[in-house]
Amino acid sequence: MLEIRDLRAYYDQNEALSGLNIDVHDGSICCIIGSNGAGKSTLLKAISGMVKRSGSIKWDGTELIGLNSRQIARAGLSQSPEGRMVFPGLSVYHNLEMGTVPWHGFFSNKPFQEDIEQVFKLFPRLRERRNQGAWSLSGGEQQMLAIGRALMARPKLLLLDEPSMGLAPLVVEEIYEKIVQINNTGVPILLVEQNARLALKVSHYAYVIEQGSIRLEGDSQELRDDPRIVEAYLGTLAKR
Repeated sequence: MLEIRDLRAYYDQNEALSGLNIDVHDGSICCIIGSNGAGKSTLLKAISGMVKRSGSIKWDGTELIGLNSRQIARAGLSQSPEGRMVFPGLSVYHNLEMGTVPWHGFFSNKPFQEDIEQVFKLFPRLRERRNQGAWSLSGGEQQMLAIGRALMARPKLLLLDEPSMGLAPLVVEEIYEKIVQINNTGVPILLVEQNARLALKVSHYAYVIEQGSIRLEGDSQELRDDPRIVEAYLGTLAKR
């Protein structure tokens, strides 16, 4: 469904991505792994139209290069950003409501309660804290809120940027269980993650980015057992 060809991205005059070719298939989880600064988050920003880019990004046959971020969100690509980026001054409920803007718009009477109920069913703690300010949530709860907000956009493709960052191991495990549940509903996911062990465990296909270029790609299970990946990213955790 997502076909990226010769993608290049720039910060001012500096090239951050150097001709990437990536495919995300319908119903799959595709992960992007690599070290800090490799270009993983830049890739998602390029897909969402938040950095200068060139090449081709086709979503279900439609070219996204040339579209702005709002148009891309309306096309069905929804991102949960690195660092969660919730609106701290808004309640949990209103953060989720903000996720409806791509299809719902502002000051609209279109119903979205069913969408919120689905998010609360997936993340029961958000229901318990629906009236709390987002600033008061724990890091794990804020990550749940960021993913829930992205789901409120009714995504046809969900982009997740470092969902495990800064979270305790038990919380990370819970978040990843939810990611698998989301994918099981039919939503394809492009997952950027520094925790290579977890990303390769839940995904179907993987790409390894180094210095803005794809260095390796393949079936996630095969890459999980690849000595090059074990040495560079997994270490003694590879077989767990």
